[in-house]
Amino acid sequence: MGTRMKRSKAFASGQIEATTADGVGLLQIVNPARKNAVTAAMWRAIPEAIHWLHAENAARVIVLRGAGTTDFSAGADISEFTELRKDTATARIYEASNSRAFAALREAQVPVIAAIRGVCYGGGFGLAAAADLRIASHEAQFAVPAARLGLAYPADAVQDFVRGLGSQMARRALFTGASLTAAELLACGFLAEVTVPEALDTQTLMLAEAIAQNAPLSLRASKLALRAVELADDDLLREAEILGAQTFDSADYAEGRAAFKERRRPIFNGR
Repeated sequence: MGTRMKRSKAFASGQIEATTADGVGLLQIVNPARKNAVTAAMWRAIPEAIHWLHAENAARVIVLRGAGTTDFSAGADISEFTELRKDTATARIYEASNSRAFAALREAQVPVIAAIRGVCYGGGFGLAAAADLRIASHEAQFAVPAARLGLAYPADAVQDFVRGLGSQMARRALFTGASLTAAELLACGFLAEVTVPEALDTQTLMLAEAIAQNAPLSLRASKLALRAVELADDDLLREAEILGAQTFDSADYAEGRAAFKERRRPIFNGR
């Protein structure tokens, strides 16, 4: 992957941190005093941070995590709801920024891995659900407490729960608001892996580095094709097919063949 160069940028007054090194991007939720709850400013910053990581700093994979060693995210910061989510009009504005954050993860051109420990509730659970891959420590807890608060969870984000959790577990989560364990979510396929807390960061980085070593055009085509299939979107499927066909004329495909022939690791440049 070449010389390790680290770049960082703070968003939302430092409560969203973006860092890249060797093609691996890190997007960190930084509000540990409130279990990494996400404020309105943080919701707005997430799409900006993803763009900075991928478009401006060539991250080939993005890891999403909560700051510290305790929690992923308790979800939207409820202390703001009295003003920012007090009625239908304000809620629609607020939820539009939620939806843009979820979409930015879901539609990112590179794979997104959520590394989850501790509390992963509400909008935090939604951010994880919008990621491509999810690894959790065994003590992680998941819940969608919207029904217990008397509000409805954003409809577009519910799609991510259905895709990730499956029909029955998504209904259980949304209807009960009860906490779910990492073991339960591994069993239903929401999680790719469950590990001990002290191994979570190492396991996540190993997966991220393995992805970052692969051809960016191939990863982009695969992610688009996966989304097209999950959404049953024929237009998106055609777009993925076109993108996939273009890989055969790429310099990376030539490099991949040469590296295979020469029995060495390929060095991809995304061209």
